[in-house]
Amino acid sequence: MVDWLAGKRVRGTSSERTSLGTTTLGGTGVGGWVELGRTTLGSAGDLITITSLAEKRYYMILGDFKPIGGIARPYVRVGNGSIDSGSNYARRGSLDGGADGQDVSKPELRWENGIRNPYFQVGYAVNKSSNEKLFLEHGVGQNTAGATNTPYRGEHTGKWANTSNVFDQYQRVNTFAGSWDTGSEVVVLGWDPADTHTNNFWEELASVDLSGGAADEISSGTITAKKYLWVQCYTESSGTQRQFMRFNNDTGTNYARRWSENGGTDGTSTSQTAANIMGLNDSGTGTFSNTFIINNSSNEKLIISHGVSGTTAGAANAPQRTETVNKWANTSNQITEIDIINPESGDFGTKSFLKVWGAD
Repeated sequence: MVDWLAGKRVRGTSSERTSLGTTTLGGTGVGGWVELGRTTLGSAGDLITITSLAEKRYYMILGDFKPIGGIARPYVRVGNGSIDSGSNYARRGSLDGGADGQDVSKPELRWENGIRNPYFQVGYAVNKSSNEKLFLEHGVGQNTAGATNTPYRGEHTGKWANTSNVFDQYQRVNTFAGSWDTGSEVVVLGWDPADTHTNNFWEELASVDLSGGAADEISSGTITAKKYLWVQCYTESSGTQRQFMRFNNDTGTNYARRWSENGGTDGTSTSQTAANIMGLNDSGTGTFSNTFIINNSSNEKLIISHGVSGTTAGAANAPQRTETVNKWANTSNQITEIDIINPESGDFGTKSFLKVWGAD
C-alpha cells in the first residue's frame, strides 16, 4: 500500500506497516539484535560502565556522549568479572580522514583525542573467548553548534589482547579534565546465530519501495520519534543520481557535512538544504547506503553514513565508496520523517527502497 504525492514521491504509513506485521527488525521478531545492557548517567561523571553482559558472538555498541566542563575522551575498557585496566589494548584510527595514528600496550582503547561537544558513536565487537577481542568504531562530533560549522568524524579499530575469556563488562572512561554530563549513555546490543528471542531492540518504522514507478524522492512518511535511528537505502537510476537526506520537510540551510570518497582527503560543506549521504553516481548502476542517527530533540542530529555505488558494471571496474558524517542543526524537534532525494537529472528506479528502524 503506497500513497503517491507531488514530485513523484511515494509514501507509506506506520499503521499500514503495522498491519503487515513488520514492526521489528527481522519481520516477525525472531532473533536479531537484543539489548544486553545500558547505563545512562543520572549525574555528571567520568565512567559509564555496563556489567553482567550476556555472552554473545557479536556486539553493537551505541554511545551518546555529552561533554561538560572541558574536553572529555570516550576511551574504552572491557573485562571479565572486572574491568581490565592493564596494558592489554592496542588501537589504530583516523580523525577527519587524516593519517592513521596508533597506540599499543595501553590501559584502554583510545578512541578520539578529546571532544567538547555532543558526540555519537556506533561500534561493533566480536567476542570469542579463545581469540583477541576485536573492535570497530565510527563516530561523529557536533563541533561548534550551527550549520555553518562542519561536524568531525572518527574511525577506529582496536583489540583487547585476552585469549582466555569473553568480556562481560564494557566501560567508557574519560581520563581528561571534563566529564560526561547527565543523560550521557551507552547501550550494548548482542546477536548470536542461535538466538530466537522476540524482544528485538530495533523496531521497523518504515519500509517503502518504488515498485509502483520511478520517482525523484522516497519518503518514509510520518514515523514514530525514536532516539536511535538506523536507515538503509538502495537506489538505482538510468541517469545521474545522488542520495540526499532531508528531515521533517526542512528545506532551509540547516545541514552541514564532512565526507571522503574512495579514501581521498575529506571534503566539507556547510549551510546545505539537505544532508548529502552519497556522492554523484552517473553510471546508471545502484547505490546503497547504511546510516545511523542520534535523534535527541534538544541536540543537533548527528548522522553517520557509509555507502557504495556500483559505478561501471562488471568486475573489471571497482565500486565507489563514501564515508560521510552530517548534522541537522535542529535543537527543538526529533526527526519524524526521512526523505531520500535525488537532485540530479535521473529518477530513482523501481528497484529503489528505503527502510528505517528505530529504538529508544
